[in-house]
Amino acid sequence: MPDFPDPFSGKTPDRLLTLRELTRALRLNLAAEQEAVSLYEAHADATDHPLAKRVLQDIANEEREHAGEFQRLLSILLADEQMYLDNGAAEVDEMAGLLGGAAAPAEEAASAAGEQAAGQPPENPQTPPTIGSLR
Repeated sequence: MPDFPDPFSGKTPDRLLTLRELTRALRLNLAAEQEAVSLYEAHADATDHPLAKRVLQDIANEEREHAGEFQRLLSILLADEQMYLDNGAAEVDEMAGLLGGAAAPAEEAASAAGEQAAGQPPENPQTPPTIGSLR
């Protein structure tokens, strides 16, 4: 779990949450989903067992969907949320353009990185370099 303050400490509050408290709780949920993705992908990368690798990546992809659900809910609840997300995306697109490449849709980026668009690792991936191998 992320090291953010838990608004409940394992208990249901004795009152309904304000919108601000709810959106803060949803951001905690979003962070937890992102951390789970990182954890499951690290486990998938740390094994050469094909079934374990596939199941762990599938679970990581499900967590990515959950993250999208939390983010969408935040965008509905907060009138300015999408504006900030769009502004951030535009800044990255601008930086990508300055580096000589246009921002690519997720499917094209995954293809360029040698991954399948569905988020599954390629059937015959090359072993990526590790910190130790770069010395």
